Order: sequence, then structure tokens, then C-alpha cells
Amino acid sequence: MSVIHAVLFDLDDTLFAHRDAVTDGLVSHLRSLGHPYDITDQAAELAAWRELEEHHYHRYLRGEVPSDGQRADRARDYAARHGVALTPDEALEWWSAFFAHYQEHWRLHEDALPCLDELQRRIPGVRFGIITNGELDYQLRKIDAVGLGDRFDTVVASGAVGVTKPDTRIFRLACDRLGVRPDQTVYVGDRLGTDAVGAAHAGLTGVWLDRHNTAVSAEERDAAEQLGVVRITALDELVTALLA
Repeated sequence: MSVIHAVLFDLDDTLFAHRDAVTDGLVSHLRSLGHPYDITDQAAELAAWRELEEHHYHRYLRGEVPSDGQRADRARDYAARHGVALTPDEALEWWSAFFAHYQEHWRLHEDALPCLDELQRRIPGVRFGIITNGELDYQLRKIDAVGLGDRFDTVVASGAVGVTKPDTRIFRLACDRLGVRPDQTVYVGDRLGTDAVGAAHAGLTGVWLDRHNTAVSAEERDAAEQLGVVRITALDELVTALLA
């Protein structure tokens, strides 16, 4: 790749500890509700919630339901798992109560700020940006809440630009906003296909942040190898991986 002029990041589960906040927020919410949401197997409850999150959030990304609709559907299906039937209004209220608990646990990954600081130290003049699949206002709330608001030169959210990752256009749009070429730009994200492979297809250096030794399809792994995707397991490995 050319000299690095910009580093772009995914937000959720890359810089922002979404999975951890969901875990703590859901457990807190269920305990506040009590029966019939008793937590007898925390791992199973979290797995069920994450499965619903993946399913319904991707329905939203495909344009099948609005943002509030996928949230209500997630709450409805989770409540049904416990034998509770919720109306659409009740489901949205359930979601809102969960969200309050989730929001109480918003935080960065511990390696996020040190990574940004080290990149600035090692690459003078480097520019930073975020590309995220979601609504701009909502993602900006999270960014500001965890103290990242003044660290990034641009935030590109799919809900505002009408294109979702892994579409190459969203990566190139971020490069255009920063005034850099794709081959001068690195993109870091926690999803191999959506983030790293998508960015690499757009001409960026794709970096897969694999914090959890995630199982991926053979197709994704082959594409990553062919495109030269870099794999790291923590953000404190990023500078070495890029500049070694």
C-alpha cells in the first residue's frame, strides 16, 4: 500500500464495546423485570438475544423494516421466548426500557484510545474516520457519550448516505470526504466480510479485528486471503501490523 494518510474504523465492537454493553444491559434489564424473565442460563439468554439482534438488524439494513420496527420486533420475539405476548406498542416500551439499561453501560474498548494515540504518534498528520451501518444521529450519540467526538474528521453512517457496508461506495465516500485515495487508507472492523473484505474490494487496506476468534465461511476466508486482508486480535496490534 502507499503511505498511510487515513485510518477508518467501524464503531460497534471495534472501538465501542457494544457486545459488552448489551450483556450488562440485558442482564440488568431482565433482573429488573423479574418473572417470567428469570435468568437461569445467562449464556443461553445472551445467545438468544444476539441471534435476534443479528436477524432483525439485518432486516433493517436491507430496508425491510424501519429502525424502530426492528427494535420492537426484537423485543417481541425475545418476550415470546419467555411466554409473553407483546403488542407493537408494548414491544417498543420493552425495548426502550432495555435501551436505558444498555446506555448505562456504554463504554469504549480499553485499547481504543491508546490505538488512536499511537497511530497519531507514529503517522504524523494521519486522519481518522468512522464508517458505520446505522442511523447517524444514534451513532453520533454513542460517539459523543464515550468521548470520541473530537477524534474523528468524518463519520459516515449508512442511514444518512443510503449505502451499507460492504458496498464499496460507502468506503470510497469516506475516502472522498477525507481527501485521500483508497490505497492511502486503512479500514479496521470486527466483521471479516462486511468490514475488512468490503474495504479491500474498494481498494483500501482491510484489517479484520478478530477479538473472539470468530468462525467465518470458507468463502470469506478465501476472499480475505486473496485481497491481502490483515488480521489482528486487538487494537494494540494495529500499528505493528501496519508499520512493521
